[in-house]
Amino acid sequence: MSVLDRIGKKLLFSFDPETAHGLSIAALRCGLPVASPSSRDARSPTHDARLKVRICGLDFPNPLGMAAGYDKNAEVPDALLRLGFGFAEVGTITPLPQPGNPKPRIFRLTADEAVINRLGFNNEGHAAAEKRLAARKGRSGIVGVNIGANKDSADRVSDYERGVARFAPYASYLTVNISSPNTPGLRSMQAREQLGELLSRVMAARATASAQPPVFLKIAPDLVEVELEDIAAEVAEKEIDGVIVSNTTLSRTGLHATSLAGEAGGLSGKPLFERSTAVLARMRKLLGPEIAIIGVGGVDSTETALEKIRAGADLVQLYTGMIYAGPALPGRIVAGMARFVERERLGSIRELRDTACERWTSKVLS
Repeated sequence: MSVLDRIGKKLLFSFDPETAHGLSIAALRCGLPVASPSSRDARSPTHDARLKVRICGLDFPNPLGMAAGYDKNAEVPDALLRLGFGFAEVGTITPLPQPGNPKPRIFRLTADEAVINRLGFNNEGHAAAEKRLAARKGRSGIVGVNIGANKDSADRVSDYERGVARFAPYASYLTVNISSPNTPGLRSMQAREQLGELLSRVMAARATASAQPPVFLKIAPDLVEVELEDIAAEVAEKEIDGVIVSNTTLSRTGLHATSLAGEAGGLSGKPLFERSTAVLARMRKLLGPEIAIIGVGGVDSTETALEKIRAGADLVQLYTGMIYAGPALPGRIVAGMARFVERERLGSIRELRDTACERWTSKVLS
């Protein structure tokens, strides 16, 4: 971690987590130089041709993305791309604005380099995000839009249909998020019957939208084998373009910060890496080689990012790792990827995919 990152972390950690998050968004929105200029240089590792990944008709300049949850209201996607990310995902965005759950609702577990959050899809709603995304239309860079349902919605599937119709013209891809643990009943939509209806209606909505971006499904890491099998079957049957593995976990296994372990919400960060990667490998085995997978959970270094790819991911995302390592983290990870492909004499980072899938699939899901 650079001196600038250490100073920035100390400053942000002097605030409560939600205030610190708002300050970081404000810094990016104002164009403060939070990343090395080399990350914006066409000669930099973030633009190494061997790191390019093409999936779902999209050309990603490198496989590292910012996960949903950071830029909830589509305020700073281009600033995130300038940090070195190959793509950025905004949201989760619901049709109507909602405040989310009562505060405090974010907790740093510094001993574990983890976070527990129970935000509850706090966001400004479709209209505000659409205005921002429409203003950047025509710019380069891959920006996905993560869509959700309002907590008090009478028809949650309809909320997802509205999200598809609203953001299809602006999104490089759409993510259907039914795996947050912080909206009561949302995860039940991963059950096969409900999932089948949801995906059918989402794909029908895309077919009639003014544009047809790829659709990804974001799933939880707390699923058991039979649930993963059901999800994979529905994804294949409904011709969903890809799966994002995974959202936050309800598990508290192995935590050192036991004083906060009892806080309700989803756990993200380093402790999520093992479970989410094992689930990722299982989904790769169930889905086969063609359906795209984005791996999320515990990515905080070049090695953890590469291991997600070895387990079966086409792309990887992070968020919590940057809270602890600073805004230069994406540039460092991508530079490390470039050094890796050079050292291993790989023609493409894609050659690494699935090389450890069997090993990760063999791990027991506790």
